[in-house]
Amino acid sequence: MNQPTFSSFPKIFQKFISRFIPKFIIWAIAVFLPIAIACTNIAPSYAFDSPELLPEKYTNVIDLGNFLADSEEIALDQKLTKFEDRTGWKLRVLTQVDRTPGRAVKEFWGLDNASVMLVADGRGGNLLNFSVGDAVYPLLSRGFWIELQTRYGNQFYVREQGHAQSILSAIDTIANCLEQDGCLVVPGIPQEQWILTLITSIVGGVIFGFAGHPRKEGEIFAWKWALIFTPLWGMLFIAFGLGPVLTRTNEWVPIIRNVAGFVGGAVVAYLIPSPKRETPSPEAR
Repeated sequence: MNQPTFSSFPKIFQKFISRFIPKFIIWAIAVFLPIAIACTNIAPSYAFDSPELLPEKYTNVIDLGNFLADSEEIALDQKLTKFEDRTGWKLRVLTQVDRTPGRAVKEFWGLDNASVMLVADGRGGNLLNFSVGDAVYPLLSRGFWIELQTRYGNQFYVREQGHAQSILSAIDTIANCLEQDGCLVVPGIPQEQWILTLITSIVGGVIFGFAGHPRKEGEIFAWKWALIFTPLWGMLFIAFGLGPVLTRTNEWVPIIRNVAGFVGGAVVAYLIPSPKRETPSPEAR
């Protein structure tokens, strides 16, 4: 006896099955899957509001992650107190690994629009996170916080310098910029970032040198071609070579080195002979 197939059903049942059964399955999955996940016994990694983790005595630093030595914690607490008395800005530090007081710190510290809370969390890829009040953003933009996080909170910096130095460097940078009425970028230029600006300066000089190769008899330097290629070598040398240095430091040494790299790359590229086209002989014509 032949088994009934899908094609043997009447067309009206075929349309019902093909149209409503897949939708019903998708609807059932969408409804019951979150319920099943919520009902599973998964222990939370930490509580989001645990006031019992707060210290009994008021302090500007809550070191639940044990990232700071006792002397560093005391010195940082005193420093933040003096900074607040002098400027009115609140800087607070919270470190955590598997426990956090969560929202309870807002009431404990009285965080407001003039507050900045640094959260050092050892569980993520980047150590540093920031909770910034609205009054701070006109002085320190969102780009500043992203750069500050990537400079001092990345895994390489933390591995080489340690958790404590990462926290202290970030706090010092924030305090200095707030006292200066704001910073467009994070002051100071790391060694690896300066090397990148030096490379772009040299590449810009190479393009400038090749563009200036003489193309006519008696021509010493092809300024016309060098000007045509200005958007390319100018972007590499000025925007990516000098720009990051000028906006982050007042030192002349990296600027002189980048200029020397540009000039050296241009001279080397200019002295490299360019391939000349062979002019056909009269007999070949």
